[in-house]
Amino acid sequence: MNLLNEKELYALVHDISMMYFNKPFKDDVRFNSRLRTTGGRYIPSKRVIELNPKYALEMEDDEFVGIIKHELCHYHLHIEGKGYKHGDLDFKTLLKETGSPRHCNPLPSYNREKNHHYRCKSCGHVYKRQRRVNVNKYRCGKCGGKLLNQ
Repeated sequence: MNLLNEKELYALVHDISMMYFNKPFKDDVRFNSRLRTTGGRYIPSKRVIELNPKYALEMEDDEFVGIIKHELCHYHLHIEGKGYKHGDLDFKTLLKETGSPRHCNPLPSYNREKNHHYRCKSCGHVYKRQRRVNVNKYRCGKCGGKLLNQ
């Protein structure tokens, strides 16, 4: 899917809202490129849905539509005064009724390898980390032994 302009994005969200919820979407929706690990978010105080533009560009159309449906579940339940948070029964029920995903899949561009490998000198346990660990400061969590770079 190409990146949509504001009017096209609003029209898409409104159409999905009418199709799956039989209710109009009347508030704001926008792309937020600062979102990194999530597909979107609903801000109740502003009644705004923010969507990650990378999901529109990198993922399949049905994945992006699923993210919109998920955020619309938050939106419509909040407006109706029902439980709109992830742990609420109303939210979980509406997710199932509309076929909305509970979580979005990670972006292909965000899949990072765990580059740093450490092994405990005493017990041999291997730790894989994305960030470097100061081996002079930290010890093995299992036995307290000294960590070695691999």
